[in-house]
Amino acid sequence: MDSEDPQERPDDISTIINGLERYNPEAVVGLEDYLRHQCENRYTDCNANRTLLKLYQLNPDRIKDEVITNILVKALTCFPSPQFTLALHLIPPSILAPNSRAELPEAIAKLRELNNQLQGAQYARFWATLDSDDLYADLTTDIEGFEDLIRLRIATLVSHAYREVDLSVLEQWLDLEGAAAQKFITETAGWKLDEGASVVKVPRNPENEAKKSEVREDVNVDMFSRVVRRAWEEIA
Repeated sequence: MDSEDPQERPDDISTIINGLERYNPEAVVGLEDYLRHQCENRYTDCNANRTLLKLYQLNPDRIKDEVITNILVKALTCFPSPQFTLALHLIPPSILAPNSRAELPEAIAKLRELNNQLQGAQYARFWATLDSDDLYADLTTDIEGFEDLIRLRIATLVSHAYREVDLSVLEQWLDLEGAAAQKFITETAGWKLDEGASVVKVPRNPENEAKKSEVREDVNVDMFSRVVRRAWEEIA
């Protein structure tokens, strides 16, 4: 999944991103519509979304709170990456101050907490936090399949690091249990779970396969003689 330059990006958006239109206030409408399309179709164009945030910087009268939070939620689904932080740094500091724009500062603070947990691979804690406040449901409601996207990213990262995972641990990481967990593991992730087994087998791939490393240190006679000579001079 290419979240920087996705193949779904239409030509008119490429024209905005790569030309002088990126400074045209009227481009805001097209970029907002494009963000809505991303939210409805389960892909992310972080490059285009950053362009929209830059236009908001230049045209603060056009800022829409729900657009900002949708951009941040879409960036969340790209973990582990700096996309959330890059987007966050483009938000004008004036609207992040408490009591500046109603609930926006609180919403951003909560999304930042989710991002920190995903970046730190605290997956079980992430799901617990997500369920802890109805505001999270409000923030993610525009993002079609948000939880599924998060699970797919977790599964991808697990497949990069493990060959075997305890089923009980994986259920916590995915926030799934029983038949739902088994269906995701076998059908969505394509992993193997023997009947009655408590361990999930992750197929070998270039990322989780053990690699032999060879460390060589080239030390020639001249280098060794200089060390001996220096030690002898210190003694003398």
